[in-house]
Formats: sequence, C-alpha cells, structure tokens
Amino acid sequence: MAFDYLSNTPLEQAREAFLAALREAGMEPRCETVRVGEALGRITARPLYAHISAPHYHACAMDGIALDAKLTFGATATTPVTIEAGSYVVVDTGDPLPDGCDAVVMIENVVFGEGDGLDALGSCPVTLYAASTPWENVRQIGEDICAGEMLLTSNVRIEPAAMGAMLAAGIQEVPVIAPPVVGIIPTGDEVVAPSANPNPGDVMEFNSTIFSGMVAQWGARGIAYPIVADEPDLIKAALQKAIDECDIVLLNAGSSAGRDDYSSSIIGELADVLFHGIAIKPGKPAILAHADATAIVGVPGYPVSGIIVVEELVRPVVEELLGCKTVHDAEIDATLARPCTSSLKHEEFVRVRLGQVGDKIVATPLSRGAGVVTSFVKADGIMRIPQNSEGFEAGSTARVRLLRPADELARSLVVIGSHDPLIDEVAQLVHERWPELSVASTHVGSMGGITAAKRGESHCGGIHLLDEATGTYNEPYLEKHFPQGGVRQVECVFRQQGLMVAPGNPLGIESLADLAQDGRSFVNRQKGSGTRILSDYLCKQDGIDTGAIYGYDHEEFTHTAVAAIVESGAADAGMGIYAAAKMYGLDFVPVCEEQYDLLVPDYAWDTPMVQALLEVLASDAFRARIEALGGYRLENPGSVRRHYE
Repeated sequence: MAFDYLSNTPLEQAREAFLAALREAGMEPRCETVRVGEALGRITARPLYAHISAPHYHACAMDGIALDAKLTFGATATTPVTIEAGSYVVVDTGDPLPDGCDAVVMIENVVFGEGDGLDALGSCPVTLYAASTPWENVRQIGEDICAGEMLLTSNVRIEPAAMGAMLAAGIQEVPVIAPPVVGIIPTGDEVVAPSANPNPGDVMEFNSTIFSGMVAQWGARGIAYPIVADEPDLIKAALQKAIDECDIVLLNAGSSAGRDDYSSSIIGELADVLFHGIAIKPGKPAILAHADATAIVGVPGYPVSGIIVVEELVRPVVEELLGCKTVHDAEIDATLARPCTSSLKHEEFVRVRLGQVGDKIVATPLSRGAGVVTSFVKADGIMRIPQNSEGFEAGSTARVRLLRPADELARSLVVIGSHDPLIDEVAQLVHERWPELSVASTHVGSMGGITAAKRGESHCGGIHLLDEATGTYNEPYLEKHFPQGGVRQVECVFRQQGLMVAPGNPLGIESLADLAQDGRSFVNRQKGSGTRILSDYLCKQDGIDTGAIYGYDHEEFTHTAVAAIVESGAADAGMGIYAAAKMYGLDFVPVCEEQYDLLVPDYAWDTPMVQALLEVLASDAFRARIEALGGYRLENPGSVRRHYE
C-alpha cells in the first residue's frame, strides 16, 4: 500500500495555522538584561526612555571665544565691536560653556590687535565684525536627546548608533529578547560526522551546520545534538531532551516514507502533530507539531529540501519569538517631503524617515547635525546628495539606501505635523498590537502638517492652530486650506498649554509680559507651530513687543526640548504643554486648554495604518498612558469632528 501523508496543506495556510497554535499554547519571547556594549543586534523587550539629556551640559560647538551675545550686538563690517580682555573666555570645541556666556564666536572670525596673536588670546582686546545671536555655536542641553524621551520602541533591532544613543542618554543596561534556542537533532544509521576521508555509504552530517548558521543570521542560537541512530527509543529520548531544553526543535530526516522514517510517529507520541506534508517542492515531507509552547519541525534529510523548510517554516517562528523581522539592504527612489539643501563642497549623506503614502515612497530628512546620533536611530534610509549639488527641492525624487526592509514601508504610518509626546506612546501601542506596523513621525509644526497633507505626503499629522478672529482651533485653517475638502478632522486630546518655569517659580513669572523685563529670558517654538502661533497671539493681545523678550526668536522643535532648556537654567521660561513640564520636574503656569486634533486626508483613511491609529486612540491603553503623562483631557479620541467634503 502506498504511503499517505497526513496532509498536503498549502504553505501559507500551514504557516499561519502553525504560528496560531504556538501562540495559543503560550509561546512568547523571553526577556533578559544585558550591558549596552553587548546589545548589538539584539531586540528590545520594552520601550527605552532617556535617563539624561545629551548633551548633559551646554557645550561649545567651535574653537573660539565664549561671551555674552549682547556684547556683540550692532557689530557689522563698517561698525566693528571691540571686546576687552576679561569679557570673553577662550574655549575649544566640546568645552562647557562658561558661566555668563551664551554664544561662541569662531576663532576664524576673531580679529586680533596689531602685534597680537593666538598666544595673546585671552589677555588682549579683540575685534568682531559681525554680531552673534544667543546660543550661536553652542550645543545646548538636550540638543540631541531630551531626558524622558523614548529612544526606541519595543521589538526593534539595536544598531550601533542606537547603542551610542543609549549611552549618551545614561542607559547602562537594556532589556532585550533572549535569543530563541533552536535544537537540531540529526538522525540516521548512515549519517556520520564530517570527515576528510569518509567510507563508502557514509552520509556526512552537515545539515546541522547549515541550519545553525541560518538561525544565527536571524538572531537565534542553534544547538547541534549528537547524531542519533535510526532506533525509535533513542530518537524519542533525544527528542524529549531537546523539547525540555529548546524553544524550537528540528528533527532532521526520517519524515518521509522510507523503511526507517520514524519521525512522524515518534513526534506524535510526545507532541500534537498539526501537519505532515506541505504542498511545496522540495520539502513536502515536512512535519509541523508542538509540545505545549515548543515548536517541533520534522525536516527532510535532503539539504535543499531542509533549507527550504527551515527558511519558510522555521524562520517565521524565530521571528515570532524575537518580535522583529530580518533587516535587508536595498535602494529605492523616494519623494522628498521638504527641501534638503547642501553645500557644493561635499558629497552628503542625509538620514531620512520613510513611508509609503499612496503609490509613492515619501522621504523626510532628519537632523543632519554631526552630534545628533538619534537621527541615525530614527532613520529608515540614507539619501546621498552628490558633490557639486545644491540639494533637492520638495517634491523631487532622490535615491535612498534602505536601513529596513522595503515592504515595511508600506506598513508604516507617516505622521507629519505638530509635536506631542503622545505620538511616541501611540507608536508603542500600535507596534504592540500590530508588530508588522510602525510609525514614522516628523515634527514640522501644525502648518507643516497641513502642507504635507495637501501634497499627499502623509497619513496624518497633529494640528492645534488657534484662529485669532474666532478664538477657535483648526476649523478655520482647514476651511481655508482645503476649500475642496478631502480631509477629516479627528479628535485626539485637549491639553494644557502654559509657561514652563523653574521649580518654585522663583522669578514669579505669571505671563509673557513678565518676561519682557530685563534679565529674563525665554525659549520659543519654531515658526509655523501651533505653540508659536499661540505665543504670538498672546503677545499681540496684551500689546507685548516680542523684541523686548530676550530669546523670543530662540526656537526649538519639540516641547521636551523647550523643557530641557528651562530645566538647565538656560532660559527662565518656555511655552509648552504640561506633560513636558511634569517630565522635567518644572513648575507650570497654565495659559489655556487647547484642542489638539489629527488631520487625516481622505486618501489615507482606509489604510490599515490609519485604522490601527483610530483603534489605538479609542483604547483603554491609550487613555491610561495619557493620564500617566498628565495635562490632558479626553472626550472621544479617534472620532471624526468634521469631514471636509
């Protein structure tokens, strides 16, 4: 009688059913803690938050002289300013910014008196032919990383740049997914250890070496057990030992219909056999089973068949236990979401965030600062700007080398708009619930979010734009910029905006008017952001000359960056949200409760990423995280306030 396999199941069906059975049996990643220096290539087990800011002190960014920027005001090519000895400090790149100084003048721009030279610097007057602005050539606290910011979500692979970012952020140890252990049991009377002089009939056992190498590439640890003869009791004992010691067991050979092919019956004595026979060639004799949460795969003995089975059916289990896909290298063409200029002198490599919006890949350049290591952590690709090129205009096409698989880009939620820490929490919740999805967010302000939506370059973006005429948020702007409709205004949160000040509010700051006094300083948000519009509106409403507020044009791109500057003492106050003030232990002077919505274009509405976002916004988990952050009020997050048609 001809041998009949138990099944002839299509590959995709078998793979999904195998994984589903393992999940139901309780298979899940194991966690361990390692030193950052040992974390390369490992997978994060939990989201990582910065312990300290980087830089953790105000650092001089150039060789030159440090001074109070006010001393240089008015200096021009025709009206130079002389700085007396004792009014400046000689500094080198990386030095802490001296007390009383808020700017550094490059040594190339310092003019010495006749007969003076570098040896006399510090003891002689110098002349400047250009004014400095506050914090020019200074790397301020939190320029790269702000304490409390999320560096990485869970279930992402740790790259060298991420290791540097962790150390810069004060992280010494990192919780990672323990490597899945894959046990490989070679069987067969004719199978022998590799030898330079095999006898006739000896089949050298090298499959375990191949399979160990394959799983190692994916982040697992292979254990090759001794060769087992074709005796059922010996095979059963070896299989039980491997089940007790491993997450995945590969029983190699004996899965077909030969005289000594015992694998199916032996596996059936110790485990639940799901499939014996997969509709693939080569590899049909494969067996899929599980003993509780331990995966068992009967692998055909022929090497090519075995490789196919391990690639198609074992790799998904390894990735399930790691919560992460293997990173591949490739190049694609991407459309730039905003201009990216460059000097003509260099070939430049720019880190970009990537996401697929409609039928095009959208690239958003990240910070290009030499000290901003987190831009490499966040980058999805590297864009090259050739030498002698001025860069690329918004909407132009550029070649990008991928730092993650291209198919992941189609599953990435592209968020371009106003900053709020809740976006990071949304990213974590989306990734927890749907590991195949990710969030690529770029903070360009509310108006930048509107522009991205108009150009078809984002799935959504945060907006909180106050209309001076009506005192309402967002609707007047959306009516103006989308007269033909095509977008939805989605409710997110109401949040407290106000002035972040030092603990105890020692200067008694209660309003922006208090900052117009001499000796007080401010740190602002970038033009086009909703927070900057609010600051401008309040100054206009109260008749405050913004030029009288020292540092009013000192711009940062996130609420946490503003909080870090205030916490460091470099500014007495900054406009921002309560959650950022709480994160940094600052006092908070409430100004208003504002409406923070999400702008979702119609073309993105039905995408899996946007629907996942809406589900997260409406979840209890999101509510719990928002309440923990503080300073927010929720009504019906995820609901549509208005559809502009």
